[in-house]
Amino acid sequence: MKYRSIINLNKTIAKEIFTNIEYPFEILPNLRELIIELGSSLNEEDYLEVGENIWVGKDVYIDKESRIEGPAIIDDGAIIRKGAYIRENVIIGKNTIIGNCSEVKNSIIFDSCQISHFNYVGDSILGYKVHMGAGAIISNLKNDRSNVIIRGEKIIDTNLRKFGSIVGDNTEIGCNSVVYPGTIIYPRVSIYPLVRVRGVIEEDSIVKDENDIIKKEDI
Repeated sequence: MKYRSIINLNKTIAKEIFTNIEYPFEILPNLRELIIELGSSLNEEDYLEVGENIWVGKDVYIDKESRIEGPAIIDDGAIIRKGAYIRENVIIGKNTIIGNCSEVKNSIIFDSCQISHFNYVGDSILGYKVHMGAGAIISNLKNDRSNVIIRGEKIIDTNLRKFGSIVGDNTEIGCNSVVYPGTIIYPRVSIYPLVRVRGVIEEDSIVKDENDIIKKEDI
């Protein structure tokens, strides 16, 4: 899994967190400590600590009826709308929108993402400019509570009971779609509404259905 071809590390304040690891999901169990370390190093003139281990950049809008639990970093220009829940161990990128009644937990969201409304993102990494339609879910826990397995050309046991997805840059996830635990989505993928997504999805793909995936060049 060449994760540097999935996510552009220049599009997140968390770039340094990804050094010296083989797979991006390896950071998830330690995300709390990593965020606290990163937040504590931020320039106080650029980032205001508004609560315990909660750092907020410039021109950020946080609705008074949203909820943020630290540790968390919310970067410049982000928008946290009414009813949104930032549930510990979260980095929100520049100009990213966390929409009405959406929940993000133990995840890194890169710059310019749109998690529109009624979404759930758990234990995941979303690359630059990912858009989630209303009601789309990134699931992070298997029904049997066993370790999450990545099933591509290579089978990878993450040794994690909770792991959602790594979603590549410029990916569109349609309304009310469900991304299963351990799914890897390469960049520029378009996922239709009401689709179940699992496994490894190649770049520039269109996912019409779980068993109907085509390349954009084939249209």
